[in-house]
Amino acid sequence: MEDWSAQGLRYLKGVGPKVAQKLEKLGLMTQRDLLFHLPLRYEDRTSVTAVGSLQPGQRFLVQAEVLHVGTSFRRQGASRRVLAAKLADHSGVFTVRLFYFSAKLQQMLEKGNWIRCFGEVRIAQGELEMVHPELQLIDIDQPPPLDQNLTPVYSTTEGLHQQSIKKIVGQVIDKLQEHDMPETLPQDWLAVHHFPDFKSAMLCLHRPRDSKDVRLIAQRNHPAQHRFVIEELTAHRLALLERRAEISVRQNPPINTTGKLIEQLTCNLPFSLTQAQQNAVQDLLQDFDSGKPMLRLLQGDVGSGKTVVAALACLPVVESGFQAALMAPTEILAEQHYQNFKQWFETLDINVVCLLGADKGKKREQKLAVIANAEAAVVVGTHALFQASVEFNALGLIIIDEQHRFGVDQRLALQKKTLNENMPHQLIMTATPIPRTMAMSIYADLDYTQIDELPPDRKPVTTSIVSEQQRQSLIERVAGSCECGGQVYWVCTLIEESEALQCEAAEVTYQALQQQLPQLSIALVHGRMKAAEKESVIQAFKRGETQILVATTVIEVGVDVPNANIMIIENPERLGLSQIHQLRGRVGRGSRESFCILLVKNNLSESVRNRMDIIRNHQDGFIIAEKDLQIRGAGEVLGTRQTGEASFKIADLLHDQNWFAEVEALAALIRKSQHQNMRQQLLRNWVGARQGYTEVG
Repeated sequence: MEDWSAQGLRYLKGVGPKVAQKLEKLGLMTQRDLLFHLPLRYEDRTSVTAVGSLQPGQRFLVQAEVLHVGTSFRRQGASRRVLAAKLADHSGVFTVRLFYFSAKLQQMLEKGNWIRCFGEVRIAQGELEMVHPELQLIDIDQPPPLDQNLTPVYSTTEGLHQQSIKKIVGQVIDKLQEHDMPETLPQDWLAVHHFPDFKSAMLCLHRPRDSKDVRLIAQRNHPAQHRFVIEELTAHRLALLERRAEISVRQNPPINTTGKLIEQLTCNLPFSLTQAQQNAVQDLLQDFDSGKPMLRLLQGDVGSGKTVVAALACLPVVESGFQAALMAPTEILAEQHYQNFKQWFETLDINVVCLLGADKGKKREQKLAVIANAEAAVVVGTHALFQASVEFNALGLIIIDEQHRFGVDQRLALQKKTLNENMPHQLIMTATPIPRTMAMSIYADLDYTQIDELPPDRKPVTTSIVSEQQRQSLIERVAGSCECGGQVYWVCTLIEESEALQCEAAEVTYQALQQQLPQLSIALVHGRMKAAEKESVIQAFKRGETQILVATTVIEVGVDVPNANIMIIENPERLGLSQIHQLRGRVGRGSRESFCILLVKNNLSESVRNRMDIIRNHQDGFIIAEKDLQIRGAGEVLGTRQTGEASFKIADLLHDQNWFAEVEALAALIRKSQHQNMRQQLLRNWVGARQGYTEVG
């Protein structure tokens, strides 16, 4: 079994170099990988449905005779033809419509031929039709046998058809039926939970034999699913715990926590720390005193004051003769942190440098030299910090802000940027509220601190939903607020994930507002502008020289303007709830009464309006995040789909959190020496190419 499952895909029929390349895009490089490429859903092709019994919105297998076929142009002047064929059986008639077709397909649909069709039924102009169904020419006197099992549907990629990937996976499932597989979970544990063995569970999910299996799978309630959900979560936890164990034995920078800089900065700040911030600082100092490398997640809602806690964490590191680096996901956020740190550290005579991707030539060389010879005690930057040319003299602390926007490999690259053998301490911050039990499962390698208190001067933001029809009265309201000294963010979004289109939408809104409000100073900022240009626009807004800042979601994090008191978000239904909450957190930072206005289209569905009501009725980011998780799923909310980190094959962090305690116990059991082979198999099967989880440099 080990031999065949570890083989490459070129041993399989139908997998040449081009197909292998496409499979690799899906992370599929061995036959074992194909086993774990589990179906998205299932289709029932085990029986033929009479045309008279077809229901719109569902997928059916039909056998029917071609009565008539013809081609026509879709509309006047169009160059592409449409093929429409009328098919019938003893019970009724329906249409097959093809917008793209070959001569072979046209020949298949000749009058008198019998066709087996599988596809979704819909109603068009009062008649039943299938658009681009799967078609098979058959001999009605000797029709081919029907499938005995339900047909799996797999995720695929461009240029790799469903039929092709199904045949490729099918070859591996055939091999699985012929061979025994080593068990990856303890036998007594499986028996207690009444879970199937590895081979039975895998065969069931790839080839469920009856509708009961499919019904349970659709409800995420099949024992085979439960078994693999727990197995995947356990593998993920094992990888993180092993990474933690490897780091904990590494030499770490000895940090002296008895210095005076924390006390000095606290006294100099123009505000008092909340109790939650003080508790967070104490957690960090205890980590420094423990003699082990710090690995801590600092979580707090928008505006809870994580940045000043991060600044205070840098001070004992600097006093002990080491450097601290803060990495932010955007240049705007990095620049914001730099300005804050520079202001706070100025009286302490601590040199702060900001390194951005936009820094070029002599300016960049000078910054790199300052970092390398330790003239810069604190370095703030973006992904530019982990480029090969950047060398730190003695990196003692890494702070990563909005960590879910970075991949594991990027964090590891920064972690290795020190000239000595010390493993830098790591503080990871996020403003995406995650329920505590989920955070402790996703980040099992990290200790956990939550800032669960907002500063007393933070005012609640009144949120309202305004129809596009009221746009003119909204513009008048904005003008009135600006004339009274207020400032406004106007954020433009687009449903397409295209920065270019978002920028275009912002440009259109900017030009329209300039025409409608010529008496006001209006500026535009978006992701395609050069860093210096963006920074100039934002600084002008901070100084109050600009009254309205039109922006894309580039300002979601990092822009802190206490005087800004209105946030307008166009088409908010195109964003997740947590992202809207992040944007709303840009206002309410000063003494003015603040508002967030969700500018929506008139024809919102009930589900979208319910989502908007959640934002309108709640200020607590943790409640909003919980509801956002329920609606969109953990991969979207935590950003893991983009980075590839913790993107699970079968587990769903929200739906499966009831298994977390079981996973914790199982991971502890498998880490025992007698289960080392099992542990290695679990990591190979479920973490695989993401073994970077356990790499520490």
